[in-house]
Amino acid sequence: MRLVHLGTATAIALAAAAPAGAQYRQAQPQYQAAPMVAPATQASVANLDNRIVALERQIADLLRVGEENAHRIGQLEAELKQQKDDSTARIAALEAQLAATARAPVQSAAETDEPKSTPMNAVASTSSKPKPTNAVVSTTETDPAEEAYDAGYQLWNAGKYDEAVGALRAFVSAYPSHRRTSWANNLTGRALLDKGEPRAAAEVLLTNYRSNPKGERAADSLFYLGQALMKLDQASQACKAYGELEAVYGSSMRPALKEMLPKAKSEAKCR
Repeated sequence: MRLVHLGTATAIALAAAAPAGAQYRQAQPQYQAAPMVAPATQASVANLDNRIVALERQIADLLRVGEENAHRIGQLEAELKQQKDDSTARIAALEAQLAATARAPVQSAAETDEPKSTPMNAVASTSSKPKPTNAVVSTTETDPAEEAYDAGYQLWNAGKYDEAVGALRAFVSAYPSHRRTSWANNLTGRALLDKGEPRAAAEVLLTNYRSNPKGERAADSLFYLGQALMKLDQASQACKAYGELEAVYGSSMRPALKEMLPKAKSEAKCR
């Protein structure tokens, strides 16, 4: 009987223990699957870290480029300001020079732009004559363009050729459609010729004639173009300029040109 009871007790104990073992075996797979999540999470964190580092580098690069651009813009603004200040100073100096020369009590360029080698007795006789009521001298008192041209002429007449060229070119830039533009371009060429730059003078004189053949000093530019070509040892080309002067303007030439042309053609040995 004791053996029977022992066997029964053992069977009951085993039956009672069976559910606990089954529960352990059922829970075991969940316990073993847990370590598989950790590597995936670590990879995600590492990938996120890498993306953050790359983003920080991009932001740093953008900031650096922005600072460099700001520095370059600052330099450009400083250079532009310096150029503006220099231009303003030069313009102010030129205006002051023009105003000073315009007030000088000398012969007005509105009457003539003949070379300064005009005989003194001729100048004296001309200045001693009473001025007509419609003389251009009175116009310069009210016309700033006339004053500007006259200032350039006075500089040329005083032998200040560099200053004269600058003043005359400033006049042409300010008054491109004025009747004195033909005069100013012609006188610019003559100033360059007087200061020993015949090639530059020839270019200016030829351009003045071609761009405005009906200008008041286009004929003069052809004559002085011939003079410049003679300085360049191109007598045959000078003869062509004199020939065109006669062919285009003929009897409409100013008396002064008519008087100078025969001698100029003789010096060039024109046929």
